[in-house]
Amino acid sequence: METINLVIIGSGLFGLAMAKTYHQFHPTLSLAIFDKAETIGGVWAKERLYDGLRTNNLKGTYEYLDYPMTPEVFGVQPGEYMTGPVMHKYLTSYAEAFGIKDKIRLRHTVLEAEHQGGAEGGWVLTVESPGGEKKMVFARKMVLATGLTSESFLPEFKGQEDFGAPLFHSKELKKYGGTLESAKVVTVLGGTKSAWDAVYAYASKGIKVNWVIRESGHGPAWMTPSFVTPFKLWLEALVHTRILTWFSPCIWGAADGYSLIRRFWHGTAIGRAITNAFWWALGNDVKTINKYSSHPEIKKLEPWAPAMFVASSFSILNFPTDFFDPIRNGTVSIHIADITRLSPKMVHLSNGSKLATEALCCVTGWKHVPPVKFLPEGIEKELGLPHSPDGDAESLFTDEMVARADEEILSRFPRLRSQPVINKRYKPMTETEGLSTSYETNPQARLTPWTLYRFMVPPSPRFLVTRDIAFIGYFSSFSSGLSMYPQALWICAFLDDKLPLSVMPSRKAMLDGKSKLKEGKVGAKEKTVEEMRYEGVLQARFGKWRYPAGHGQQFPDFVFDALPYIDLMLGDLGLKVHRKRSWLAEMTEPYGLEDYKDIVSEYAANTSGSGSGSGSGSGSSGSSSSAWKSNASEIRDVSKSFSSTASSSTDSKVKSYAASETTRWNTMAENADSMAKK
Repeated sequence: METINLVIIGSGLFGLAMAKTYHQFHPTLSLAIFDKAETIGGVWAKERLYDGLRTNNLKGTYEYLDYPMTPEVFGVQPGEYMTGPVMHKYLTSYAEAFGIKDKIRLRHTVLEAEHQGGAEGGWVLTVESPGGEKKMVFARKMVLATGLTSESFLPEFKGQEDFGAPLFHSKELKKYGGTLESAKVVTVLGGTKSAWDAVYAYASKGIKVNWVIRESGHGPAWMTPSFVTPFKLWLEALVHTRILTWFSPCIWGAADGYSLIRRFWHGTAIGRAITNAFWWALGNDVKTINKYSSHPEIKKLEPWAPAMFVASSFSILNFPTDFFDPIRNGTVSIHIADITRLSPKMVHLSNGSKLATEALCCVTGWKHVPPVKFLPEGIEKELGLPHSPDGDAESLFTDEMVARADEEILSRFPRLRSQPVINKRYKPMTETEGLSTSYETNPQARLTPWTLYRFMVPPSPRFLVTRDIAFIGYFSSFSSGLSMYPQALWICAFLDDKLPLSVMPSRKAMLDGKSKLKEGKVGAKEKTVEEMRYEGVLQARFGKWRYPAGHGQQFPDFVFDALPYIDLMLGDLGLKVHRKRSWLAEMTEPYGLEDYKDIVSEYAANTSGSGSGSGSGSGSSGSSSSAWKSNASEIRDVSKSFSSTASSSTDSKVKSYAASETTRWNTMAENADSMAKK
């Protein structure tokens, strides 16, 4: 059986960031990235790139901190959206530049992962190779990076066996790209951003679109231009401006160091009144810009939920031409109704309408559980993964813990007691007439939410001992570009047992059977397992109250709460949280990639003398000669990796970057050598 030190499942944005970061700190350890897709990139894999697909983010917030998307190489200027092919090229180039492309095994599907007993743990993986052959692989550690949009959910329609036309999920729009060329009329089901994308893809080619938005659903998504308010401010910058993040109730908000200000905004009547006015103004501005009342069909797209409660389903009008023109000229017709059945090339609606169609493109959501079966049976409860509630048998998401979390949330944020009524006629999709499913883990199933500590690791004693599994990128936000490396660094620290005691107990303490330790330094507060478990439940439950019109009750889904989440991770790692030049800049200037560009080297410098597995949290100086010699050797290995990239790459930008990194890491190695001699 092949043994691999770290297996990463998924080669999208987060999977590649995880691989690069871990390989950077452990260049001599074996690493493999398994992905069932035919090409790397996750949502930006070649096989998912239909004509016209673009990012929601403008250039500048959706790239890696240490690998600029230069206009000379990728052809994207500031203020432009990236196309699908550009994103695929960028991710491929990134993997090549950092020496991880050869570690990616495409068309390899991880079917099962069985956890091994004992203090060292590890996982026996059942992996299906391209030829269909199954083999066993032992992974000492594993990080899942498949994301929340890898497994599509397609319901079963009454009469679909006689439909006689393409019926597919929007994930497969590239596969059914022929309908973009040959069809005369199509039907699109759904109201989220991907539905808007599919409608535009067809309508921009002059194809008649019947757009069906469920009358029993959550209604149309909030859609806004990239620049909002009368001052034309960049939306992605607004959500990363600290003073504006205070208007969002956030259970982890105190991580930014401004808990008193947050307490005023959400704990006092006058503060809540001002906060409500902020959210009303933001929503009203979007409604004004989109001119919903200007046309009866466009009026049907006015959102049903208040802007405050929608999370990342608040999306961007990133289209090259006016999205609403095809609606005004009749190319797109909007139907607020449920689909009750299908007949030969006909879609039947609950209002009695019959829509002749040549294809049905369904934007019906995603299976939000990992595409890997975990063993032994029932281990998903300890992992903190979504599962059917099991009453008294629950190990983490207990009734007592949920009640305690709800009480804290509603006492700290009284505004959340008044939950919006989004649709009095709401029904889960598969409970409406004519739709059903055989999937147990469909988006409408009654499952516990993702319940991970810091949204990354299981808060369970078993996995605090083995430290052999983590999850990266399992949240929905505008802020992927800013969050990737903080999450990757945090997971590296977790796997290496280098997080301070104020964040979690050390592995040694867990092995000794202690969940509460003596103070490591004056003023330090050690985190117990019970506190970790409660925080996991608290943050999971918070999503249910904070974002009822989003996906908060299923998984982390947030917008203005991303910056304090990054603050939380950086604080855990001992890195600087407030990174602006002055207090005024800290309040008013948006955070961007440039503010975090040095966090990897900062973390390397902070941990260069602590040794692996210290978990001390006490600021160990690492003064022993052997520790410094060992770290100098590891740092020099990283330098050699960059040097090899600088020598082998044919991309001048990559060569230049790798050469500069080689020099920087060599300097760090020399400093470690000096400390060893002392």
